[in-house]
Amino acid sequence: MALVSPSILAADFNHLEEEILKMEKAGATYIHLDVMDGVFVPNKTFGPDLVERIHDKHHMVNDVHLMVSTPEASCIDFARAGADILTVHYEAFPNEQALHDCLQLIHTLGKKAGLSIKPKTSPEVLKAFWNELDLALIMSVEPGAGGQKYMVDAEDKMRYCKQLNRNYHRKVIIEVDGGINGETAPRAVEAGATLLVAGSYLFGHDDYEERVKGLLKL
Repeated sequence: MALVSPSILAADFNHLEEEILKMEKAGATYIHLDVMDGVFVPNKTFGPDLVERIHDKHHMVNDVHLMVSTPEASCIDFARAGADILTVHYEAFPNEQALHDCLQLIHTLGKKAGLSIKPKTSPEVLKAFWNELDLALIMSVEPGAGGQKYMVDAEDKMRYCKQLNRNYHRKVIIEVDGGINGETAPRAVEAGATLLVAGSYLFGHDDYEERVKGLLKL
């Protein structure tokens, strides 16, 4: 069974709290918050102020995905703002030791630690950090913009993560983000995904409740 993390980037920001509560009522247990700084990725979204404003307006897990060039500083800011999970990008660090230090910082802050990789990054880089992770985020599109087409080769990365869980006797959450809908979600779950990020597939539709529940049944 998969869990669902609706991405607020696709929500109506004029009625953001209402949109989030709709997803919670439909059965979502996570809410995905994509943070972009305009440097690590071309687009820029929101800062810790927005997370602070909404983090306690619901009972879902605040799933913060940091697509930023200064992950250490951002982890501190977003932890204080109310993040529950802080996911950083492998590609944002100059070396593995800096990444190990950041994952330790996240846990010191009392938060769960996630690590994400871009589509062109080998999943094998995750192995060195697996025992430190609560979540592994596989990007099935290039990070930085919504509405992209799902990349099928992300499924091999999910299978690799699933095997790492077996090898290390762990239950790291395997999250997938990008192009998730009614057709691609079953494929992702079969490959090993346990947490599905969906944005435009869920928000802006009259049948959002049926869509959320459909993903939860996978």
